[in-house]
Amino acid sequence: MRVSARMLNVQTPVIPVVGEMIRAKPGAISLGQGVVYYGPPPEAPQRASRHAAGDDHAYKPVAGIAELLDTIRAKHLAEDHFDPTDDAGRAVVVTAGGNMAFMNAVLAIADPGDEIILPTPYYFNHEMAVTIAGCKPVLVPTDENFQLVPAAIRAAITPRTRAVVTISPNNPTGAVYAPGALAEVNRVCRDAGVYHIADEAYEYFLYDGATPFAAAALPDSAAHTIALYSLSKTYGFAAWRIGWMVIPAHLLTAVKKIQDTILICPPVVSQHAAVGAMSSGRAYCEEHLDETRAVREIVLNELESLGRIATVPRAAGAFYFLARLNSDLPSMTVVERLIKEYGVGVLPGDTFGIRDCSIRIAYGALRRQTAIEGIGRLVRGLKGILS
Repeated sequence: MRVSARMLNVQTPVIPVVGEMIRAKPGAISLGQGVVYYGPPPEAPQRASRHAAGDDHAYKPVAGIAELLDTIRAKHLAEDHFDPTDDAGRAVVVTAGGNMAFMNAVLAIADPGDEIILPTPYYFNHEMAVTIAGCKPVLVPTDENFQLVPAAIRAAITPRTRAVVTISPNNPTGAVYAPGALAEVNRVCRDAGVYHIADEAYEYFLYDGATPFAAAALPDSAAHTIALYSLSKTYGFAAWRIGWMVIPAHLLTAVKKIQDTILICPPVVSQHAAVGAMSSGRAYCEEHLDETRAVREIVLNELESLGRIATVPRAAGAFYFLARLNSDLPSMTVVERLIKEYGVGVLPGDTFGIRDCSIRIAYGALRRQTAIEGIGRLVRGLKGILS
């Protein structure tokens, strides 16, 4: 009896590994998993409770319930200024979170042996999904500030390329890609006949004057742009597992085949909760961002004291920083020592495709007092380990 060779080639998700190490250290503070400190608005559980108390517990449409699809359409028309419906050559499919949306996309557009371009650092679940699908991740470096290099992406396209993936605001770096660079990548994809998969899960988490950008709003983008969204961060909705994808209409049948096989339909009670959450609008996330912005400044100020020990580009989005460490130690060794000796957890950079010593610092789950203690431990630890 054996495990498939395909799965043996897939990296082990690092968050559960580091999470277990953190739990084994009493009092440890996690700067590891990317979650927000707040939960969903009260309208979400209220709507979920009303649905659960009813007598309709049957399967629902594969692509999502009509009320949620209408809510998503209204969001895109009002905020992003594009129509995600068939009238514009697009379709919306509600998914069980953003990761499922990405997996649906890869399976719908690529065959085993095809190539998917991932700018590095990549989101590790994206790289895992590409490998699970039997495809080849093609890694293209970003610049010293983790910004896209469109010329390098263009040069990496081959006859086997099926898509270029962008994440902005970015996980794991927090970088917000320049609108001009994202537009150029979208044009490169259109001209090459490949898809642009634009992961926009962190769309509301912007700082320092960074501006929102929706790839699907670009002119002439409908036929080759796949845009991915999630409620997990914006509405504190991670456990409810609701995201969606805006896809070219010609992919709808393929995506529905995949989703019907894996899921049948997204959890219906969660879809009703999502309608409730989204009824509070973008303002719900914005009212919580003051705390996240304050925590971000605390983290930035403390990281500056590291000097030559670490290089940390000032990221303008999401709730991450990726620190390049001036060390020859393996990243995981640094992570293990930080947890065991200093009681603070982060993620190793190599899980995101960074081979030099580096760590991802996540601060979205922290309130100010916890942030002060947690980042203080991190800075003391890095100085103690690397000085």
